[in-house]
This record gives sequence, structure tokens and C-alpha cells, in this order.
Amino acid sequence: MEPRELRNIFGQFASGVTVITCTNADGTPHGATVTAFTAISIEPRLCQVTLTRKSKACSYLSGEAFAVNILAADQLDTAMHFAGRPQSPEPVWDDGPTAPVLCGTAATLSCKPWAEYDGGDHIIFIGEIVDATASGKDPLLFYRSTFHDLGSPTASAAWNGSMDDPHSGWFNAATSFTPLHLQPAL
Repeated sequence: MEPRELRNIFGQFASGVTVITCTNADGTPHGATVTAFTAISIEPRLCQVTLTRKSKACSYLSGEAFAVNILAADQLDTAMHFAGRPQSPEPVWDDGPTAPVLCGTAATLSCKPWAEYDGGDHIIFIGEIVDATASGKDPLLFYRSTFHDLGSPTASAAWNGSMDDPHSGWFNAATSFTPLHLQPAL
């Protein structure tokens, strides 16, 4: 399979857009736009980012604290800035608990290094989340090599009236079952 064909297939999966921020060796804030972000675990609190080995951020991140800035729908310029297309005005930085963070995001996860793995032409970084904030803003999305916004919710949104809803559906923690062969005859 050709690399471009595989990239197009990967592009069928819509994802959020993040900017991974850290500092370089002299303490200067640095960021890279990344769509390869995954929540891993609630306990311990872990997330994963995957960066191409060729990126500057990849060389800065090894063994270092970082932040995952989940971009808001109105931050397309920020995504482009950290994807190598500088924008004016530049994104606004703030001090974070572990690494510099970006202002105006949908959410931010501040992480300390947990583990690092070989991922072929990428490196997989696992961070332990030590602080997290959310603004309530809608996220910026990436699908088929194009940026998108979330759009309006549909009437068939997950759990919306579904009997499979774990909070109000058919079964909950108090539900008990009696096998048919043990039920009294009617």
C-alpha cells in the first residue's frame, strides 16, 4: 500500500486538533499541531500524543513535561501557526503547571512524562495528567485533511433518548434478573 493511500484512509477518522507545548533546551516555549492524541486511563490519569520523529517538538519532548492544548473551533489560526504557517498576531501563551499553555483553548491537559515508546516513524509519548481545565468551547476538528467545526447536534446524538442510556435506560445497577426456567408459571 502506498503511504499516501494509507494517510487518506487514516483521514477517514475525524479527530480533534491539539497543540502540544513544551519548552526547548533554553526554556523557550515551543508548540506543534498534533491530531494524534488519545485519552488512555482515568486512574492513573494518562494520555498519549504521537509525534513524527522529524519534528522539533519530538526532540524537545523526550523526558520533559508538556501540555496538550485542545484547540477551540475559533483557533484555526493557532493550528496553522504551530503547523509551520506563522500567523499574525501570534497565539497568546500563559504559564501552565508543567509547561507553557495556550490561551483560548477548549481544554488543556498539563502532563509530566510517564513513558515513551518507539512508534515507527513516530514516537509515542505518554503523559501523566497533573492538571486539567476546560472552557466549554466547542473543539476544532480535522477530517479528510480539512479543518471543521463541531456543527449542530443531531436528534440521534449518543444516548439521546436511547434505551441503552446507562443512566435512564433498560438496566441500571439495581436491576436483577431471574432466569426464565426459574420464574413462577403464570
